[in-house]
Order: sequence, then C-alpha cells, then structure tokens
Amino acid sequence: MEIWKERSISSVLFVGRVSRPPGPAETEDAVKYMLLIYSDPSAWAKIDEATQGAIGAEYGSFTQTIIDSKEFVTGDPLQGVETATTVEVKNGKRLTTDGPFAETKEALGGYYVVDVVDLDRAIEVAAEIPGAVRGLSRIEVRPVMELPG
Repeated sequence: MEIWKERSISSVLFVGRVSRPPGPAETEDAVKYMLLIYSDPSAWAKIDEATQGAIGAEYGSFTQTIIDSKEFVTGDPLQGVETATTVEVKNGKRLTTDGPFAETKEALGGYYVVDVVDLDRAIEVAAEIPGAVRGLSRIEVRPVMELPG
C-alpha cells in the first residue's frame, strides 16, 4: 500500500497522505497541532528541477518519519493561490473574491496535523519540514481545538 505520494502543485513540492495509517498508538497526553506551511511561490519557481526533486525526496522521507513515529495524523498540499476563493458574509449577503484574503508574498502551500506530547515536540517536528530546513518556508504551529462530543 502506498502511504505517501509526491505532488508538484504550482511549483511547490509537498508530500503528504490524507489519513493516518491504521493502528496508531494514541496517548491521553498527546495534543494535535496543525503545522501550516507558508512559502513564497515565486521563490519555489526559481528552483531547478533537480533541486525540486531532491526536496520532494526530503518531504517523502520526513513524512515517512512522522508516520513511523505514530505522530502523523494527516497532511496535504494545497492548490496554488490562483485557485483560491475567499468567502465573506456582510449584512446577510455573501461576497466572494478570487484569491486569498491576505495580500502577501507568502501563501499557505500545505499542512500537516501531528499528534504529539507537547508544543516543544510540535516545534521540533515543524523545524524538520524540508521547506523550513532549506529556508524556503515558514511553519506556523497551532494547537487543534478539541471539541466535546
């Protein structure tokens, strides 16, 4: 069974899997964190194909490592910002805008959700994401809010 796949979306390479593999060891103390990967798509576009391939292999290795550690919950790349639609409701009226809400050079390119013991471990995992290691991405680490029920 293939547990990860490499995808190139808008010149941003990301490797992810859509759901946790069967049989993870969960603990009461584990906390889910979303690791949001922000990158400048124009910086990725300047990287040659060989380096993009190397980064793809690094993402594959990183993803396999967190799957093997049972810390991986889910992860996926996102299509480019040119495919985004922002929805807003004002006075009961729905407004849509093409593109992301924020005007910025960086765009959300993908994410991982990990189930780890604490924020320190989530930060360690985030620092191992290949885009961060190579200085191409910033990673926002945010706890997932657990809702009752």
